[in-house]
Amino acid sequence: MKSAFSKKMGRWFLTDRVRDLVDWWDTPQSRGEEPPPVQKAVADGAELIRLPERADWKLPACDLVEAIAGRESRRRFSDTALRLDELAFLLWSTQGVRKKLHQAAVLRTVPSAGCRHPFETYLVVLRVEGLVPGVYRYLPLDQALILESAPAGLAQRITAATRGQGFAGQAAVTFVWSAIPARTEWRYAEASAKVIALDAGHVCQNLYLACGAIGCGTCAIAAYDQDLADALIGGDGNDEFVVYLSPVGKLTCN
Repeated sequence: MKSAFSKKMGRWFLTDRVRDLVDWWDTPQSRGEEPPPVQKAVADGAELIRLPERADWKLPACDLVEAIAGRESRRRFSDTALRLDELAFLLWSTQGVRKKLHQAAVLRTVPSAGCRHPFETYLVVLRVEGLVPGVYRYLPLDQALILESAPAGLAQRITAATRGQGFAGQAAVTFVWSAIPARTEWRYAEASAKVIALDAGHVCQNLYLACGAIGCGTCAIAAYDQDLADALIGGDGNDEFVVYLSPVGKLTCN
């Protein structure tokens, strides 16, 4: 039986028919406009928190086949804090920069349609060694973090933003990915929505596998309160807004 939604919208949004409706001669790229930057600007005087370099990570060896075979959503976490090198590894695995091509294009550890990489990564940090609890933003070009805010009741706020999913408030850190659609729209115009959604899946799958490599668990969240989640990261709900979340923590023994 078709729902009222499917009767109204069909399943068109899952198809690629929108591509046939785009005027490819009138995209921002075709008009010669400069592409948006690959990383949001940092305010003058903001303090950058440098993350450990790859050479300084103290991580166990991990077999990729075993990591894939053991991939599982985990919602129960211990009280153990993440180390800063472990967090650096998870960030690099999900949005790390492998090579900078020019000021508006970089190669990362995940694929993205047209190399547009529309996401910013925010962290709701509750238990990470060396970091005070707060909302941070990852700066992949600098391999650093900046503290965006340190609101009171952070565990309660991330739980409310995820519609009462308590494990988000019990995690050591919650990854929150926002989309800046203009980065993808520069090339793909109206066809951007589908590929942005696909790109988010690439990012979160890497997080799952990277978590498995360091004895952590995660569970992706796509059911959230849009307004509360956007307010937590400072998104305006139009030019930047939350599209995906994934709490991370060390696993319990049972």
